[in-house]
Amino acid sequence: MAPIDLTTMLLPLFVVVLALWNGVHAAPQVPCYFIFGDSLVDNGNNNQLQSLARADYLPYGIDFPSGPSGRFSNGKTTVDAIAELLGFDDFIPPYVDASGDDILKGVNYASAAAGIREETGRQLGARISFSGQVQNYQSTVSQVVNLLGNEDSAANYLSKCIYSIGLGSNDYLNNYFMPQFYTSSRQYTPDQYADVLIEAYTDQIKTLYNYGARKMVLFGIGQIGCSPNELARNSPDGKTCVDRINAANQIFNSKLKTLTDQFNNQMPDARVIYINSYGIFQDIISNPAAYGFSVTNAGCCGVGRNNGQITCLPMQTPCENRREYLFWDAFHPTEAGNLVVAQRAYSAQSASDAYPFDIRTLAQI
Repeated sequence: MAPIDLTTMLLPLFVVVLALWNGVHAAPQVPCYFIFGDSLVDNGNNNQLQSLARADYLPYGIDFPSGPSGRFSNGKTTVDAIAELLGFDDFIPPYVDASGDDILKGVNYASAAAGIREETGRQLGARISFSGQVQNYQSTVSQVVNLLGNEDSAANYLSKCIYSIGLGSNDYLNNYFMPQFYTSSRQYTPDQYADVLIEAYTDQIKTLYNYGARKMVLFGIGQIGCSPNELARNSPDGKTCVDRINAANQIFNSKLKTLTDQFNNQMPDARVIYINSYGIFQDIISNPAAYGFSVTNAGCCGVGRNNGQITCLPMQTPCENRREYLFWDAFHPTEAGNLVVAQRAYSAQSASDAYPFDIRTLAQI
């Protein structure tokens, strides 16, 4: 038997370690990543707005490298983690800060309290609705055309990018299930309301398509009826999820999933996928220990029952064992919760996580 040459065996490992040590990064799997959404993925667009929906103060960002940034979490959001999984070496900049060549790697247009409907979230002050975010993207496309020289080059470039779209939560939380401010629940049944939302949603993603988007990721709504806020307000024991809210969310999600087939069949070169956020949260809540969570019905910081009455107060001291909490505040997941959703959206753990396939596959097409 020939002697084993340890030098030959270890050399490839040494090269990899040396590359990582020197900060060498592989190119991202896609050239750019554009993000549309609400407070679940806002990373600073609301910081300059006259709004109650802001998170540019401690304890928000307590575990984020640069501290409070406007992210509604203790650390990274779902799209931050997905950007890392896609190979980007930095987070995607918010629209308010993106300029110059920076826009070529993508822009985050998300705005806390934003909805598919224009009036959604108005009781919280200023916010950028889905249509407003799409208008901001159209402005960005004009800049991309200027940077790349012509419309054909821009269209070719944008067709390779991934577009993350996650709206609808506020259309339930801060509209349909808030009858003291909105008439929608008296105007529409849950099924009719979902139809109205999907119709408006479709119009916006058609505009994105017309402005270059081809690879789109549609995030379904999570289990809003299981959030600390709804448990605090409507659950008899503070643990049992609110069925009427979750049932309405599932109607919307079902119609959103159907929309992927419609787009993929009717729009040339469209590659649209659906992420089953609802099912992923359901898995976590059903078996929290498998994901390292010990608390799934209360916020790590907040006020009142379940820490769910309102969001974190400025300079409030949050829980110390943040990794064990699914929710950071009354509505939003911790970084730990966001990482689970991101990982399963990027690389599906079960067949139901993503339809018809996951983000990793979408990036390779």
